[in-house]
Amino acid sequence: MKAHDGMYLDGAWRPAAGTDTIEVVNPADEQVIARVPAGTAADVDAAVRAARAALPGWAATPPAERAARLAALRDALAAREDEIVETVTAELGAPPAFARSVHAALPITVAGTCAELAAQHAFEERTGNSTVLLEPVGVVGAITPWNYPLHQIVAKAAPALAAGCTVVLKPAEDTPLVAQLFAETVHEAGFPAGVFNLVTGLGPVAGQALAEHSGVDMVSFTGSTAVGRRVGALAGAAVKRVALELGGKSANVILPGADLARAVNVGVANVMSNSGQTCSAWTRMLVHRDEYEQAVILAATAAAKYGDRIGPLVNATQRARVLGYIDKGLAEGARLVAGGTEPPRPRGYFVSPTVLADVTPTMTVAQEEIFGPVLTILRYEDEEDALRIANGTLYGLSGAVWAADDAEAAAFARRMETGQVDINGGRFNPLAPFGGHKQSGVGRELGAHGLAEFLQTKSLQF
Repeated sequence: MKAHDGMYLDGAWRPAAGTDTIEVVNPADEQVIARVPAGTAADVDAAVRAARAALPGWAATPPAERAARLAALRDALAAREDEIVETVTAELGAPPAFARSVHAALPITVAGTCAELAAQHAFEERTGNSTVLLEPVGVVGAITPWNYPLHQIVAKAAPALAAGCTVVLKPAEDTPLVAQLFAETVHEAGFPAGVFNLVTGLGPVAGQALAEHSGVDMVSFTGSTAVGRRVGALAGAAVKRVALELGGKSANVILPGADLARAVNVGVANVMSNSGQTCSAWTRMLVHRDEYEQAVILAATAAAKYGDRIGPLVNATQRARVLGYIDKGLAEGARLVAGGTEPPRPRGYFVSPTVLADVTPTMTVAQEEIFGPVLTILRYEDEEDALRIANGTLYGLSGAVWAADDAEAAAFARRMETGQVDINGGRFNPLAPFGGHKQSGVGRELGAHGLAEFLQTKSLQF
């Protein structure tokens, strides 16, 4: 795979400050496919300085011109769709069809919506005798994860650029190649030098340096709740704005009268998507006691069909973590009805699609984020019991409700403590705000609400 041996700083690829590198491993065959620089605090400082120098000019650029650059970025990404698919397949292990339909298509769509928002958003408004200005927050430090590497980059960088902010990106060390590709498309789209900058590196080094840098006005982080707490503490010391999109343990609630077969099959597909490496996955399936055993059979049958259709986990550490959760669930009394800990292939970080039944709300696998292809199925007695179980974790990122009609499902969803709920299989909406309640995070991404995260308010009184 093609890899740059420097950082994208101030509009050009420049040598890294140090000589250390990070190996990029294909998780499907465990082979090293590239090496990228392991950025240091000096690299981060150079990137932030470039972003600060570019900020006044970019913030003063008319929204229509910012929109034109973002539209060019969308077009540049679309023109390199095949390369995006190849890159994400190699460094994440995503099956090519899924890499194309989600890992490539979604960020292209989001870049386009941000171009439209930049052109249409009201950055000034009148209220009484005041003019209210919505101005860019400033320099944004974006720290992104490996599970949806390009989408998470675009979901942060595109709205920040639309708002008039400048950006320093520190991508996940497991998937830096698609981040380098993104930097190339930013360059192709004609953004001014310093408006976007890329530093590859390790989280405890480059990530920490970015979060605590005095020249960064806002940190936008996606990752685990544990690391999010650390990022929030570092940024909070300087009283800078923070947006955190963290973990999840989302409930898929199937109410009596729902289409059980459809609800179970869609629920299994949701959990197995991206090899289970999705923070918003509906990893807890809640089924009424009268339909429970039928749902278990349906789920086990559905999961078995995914054996050769999902990719590996991102690395050996993640695989060991997921297998450990399966063992923990069985030790605490769960019943294995599909999958398990036996390696499905001789090489690669694969885990079999797994379904655990007879899970109770207090079990570890019902409370902690597993982040792999593991579905837990819980039994409930009545609707109030279902609500108690659904809301009974530290998380609140996503979820689903299935019922005989949309009104019944929506009434239940309104009482769920979570940031997003799909009603009877509602389609994903790239303009709807995405983000969590409780320890699933702070702030929102996508659409107008995502743009608002990168704006601050000033009022002028006349």
